[in-house]
Amino acid sequence: MKGLVFLCFTFLFFLQSPVLFGAQPNREANKLARDGTEAANNKQWDQAVDALRKAADLDHKYLPNLGTALQQRAAARVSESQFPEALADLNDALKIQPRQARIYETRAYVEMKLNDLDAAQADYSAAIKLEPDELRYYQLRSYIREVKGDYKGSMADTEKILSRDQNNAEAKARKARLVARMAQNAPFTPPPPRSPNQSPAQTKPRP
Repeated sequence: MKGLVFLCFTFLFFLQSPVLFGAQPNREANKLARDGTEAANNKQWDQAVDALRKAADLDHKYLPNLGTALQQRAAARVSESQFPEALADLNDALKIQPRQARIYETRAYVEMKLNDLDAAQADYSAAIKLEPDELRYYQLRSYIREVKGDYKGSMADTEKILSRDQNNAEAKARKARLVARMAQNAPFTPPPPRSPNQSPAQTKPRP
């Protein structure tokens, strides 16, 4: 009986041990998260990302906080035209929050600034899959497709917009422009050949 009591007390001791069962790391993570939040409030983005990255390493519940801080730092870097650095932050943010269309939209904007139209188009397509009712994404993808010379693809996006918003001025202007360009690029169709039973004299127009 004494042995059983001893085992019970021993088990309770281990359950309450903060070091063995992770309470200490959690306290450290909480402190780092508070420091990161305070730094973000003060727009000290590097300190915020560093603290929240360490907090997330200790406790994964802080990963969304890190993702938000990365987006905030990316926005600050975009405002300073630091596009490669912003792209790196957005890449990291998407690893944490791959279902956020807004991150794909922002990254597409950065990729356009870096003249990577293929990547930007892919990101707008990803945003459309996540939020298919957001017409802004079709508008932006339509623009990229027009710039790349994909007039049919651009027209498809434009028609999608107009099917939901008939008075969209930008889409109406793009459609008119695309129709004109597609007509200019249409292949030349020669007149049909003369029938072998028709003489050259018969083909002359009457006076």
